[in-house]
Amino acid sequence: MADINKVVLAYSGGLDTSVILKWLQDTYQCEVVTFTADLGQGEELEPARQKALKFGIKPENIFIDDLREEFVRDFVFPMFRANTVYEGEYLLGTSIARPLIAKRQIEIANLTGADAVSHGATGKGNDQVRFELGYYGLKPDVKVIAPWREWDLLSREKLLAYAEKNGIPVEAKHKGGGAPYSMDANLLHISFEGRHLENPSAEAEEAMWRWTVSPEAAPDAPEYLDVEFEKGDIVALNGVRMKAHEVLTKLNELGGKHGIGRLDLVENRYVGMKSRGCYETPGGTIILKAHRAIESITLDREVAHLKDDLMPRYASIIYNGYWWAPERKALQALIDTTQQTVNGWVRLKLYKGNVIVVSRDSKTDSLFDMNIATFDDDGGAYNQADAGGFIKLNALRMRIAGRLHGK
Repeated sequence: MADINKVVLAYSGGLDTSVILKWLQDTYQCEVVTFTADLGQGEELEPARQKALKFGIKPENIFIDDLREEFVRDFVFPMFRANTVYEGEYLLGTSIARPLIAKRQIEIANLTGADAVSHGATGKGNDQVRFELGYYGLKPDVKVIAPWREWDLLSREKLLAYAEKNGIPVEAKHKGGGAPYSMDANLLHISFEGRHLENPSAEAEEAMWRWTVSPEAAPDAPEYLDVEFEKGDIVALNGVRMKAHEVLTKLNELGGKHGIGRLDLVENRYVGMKSRGCYETPGGTIILKAHRAIESITLDREVAHLKDDLMPRYASIIYNGYWWAPERKALQALIDTTQQTVNGWVRLKLYKGNVIVVSRDSKTDSLFDMNIATFDDDGGAYNQADAGGFIKLNALRMRIAGRLHGK
């Protein structure tokens, strides 16, 4: 076992990380620094401080940081500039939060002189990879403690027994007697895993959803929303300029009200297994729709197609934890270059689970030419006879092969 003097623990104050805090103290006999990130999960974070104090953590070793603006501005928005979707559906709400948590943990380790960092991700999941790739990318020689890969508390029953033995409060037991859902929340999404969701044939309980109403229960009247973009990022809603985290907060509210952003997905995890999760991403769903709409009139055709070609690779990079890797940075530089002309507005209609594009325009960067696109007389703006030669040139190879093979 490594000799650890001080460790920075990613600490939520929930059962798992509370058990980890005590286990680190008992197993490594080291000083523990707790770090709790406010990413907009909508929970009161002060209890995490009180729990840490209860277990003897020094006040100066308790960090509770509001990272909401940095999260949306520097992680969520750059990801959506690429229209990022993993496996056709997942908007990467958990994946995109991990590099920021890892970044801040390493900053705190450097600030406090800690020689190790620790997280509560299990050995079955993706988050262990995301956290640790971030740690090593930002501080190559840091020591990493992953309790789920070391201890023998590998069931909920053993965790609860350890918690009871050590006076750790246990909350949120499910009314049916089973364990609560495993949930992760931030400003981009809330996820649900575990319990009967582990059976992919079981329909999710309606009572499980937190942020969204069902489309059936959404208002019967649509709501219109004007979204303004500058260089690929949303800067205003309905004419009101907002900070990045305020934009996403408002979009979550509007999307949730109209039943937008629910997803039930079986995904392919990095470690090789399939896993079912349910997600609510109302604001992100709206952003993706609006961003593609403004790009449709401001991006060159081949640039847009290149972005679409690269997007699945970019999504996999984020999903698999390589945010701090050189390939992500290189792709981000390319993507951000394409966004310099993505300026303008989009009008959306929100209605019973749907985000419908109504109109879009850009005063400065629109490539849409009505004189050329018109079905009426274009006054010579486009010579339709030019298309014949273009078609014959593109058909030449097929004509040669057809003559050769008699077809």
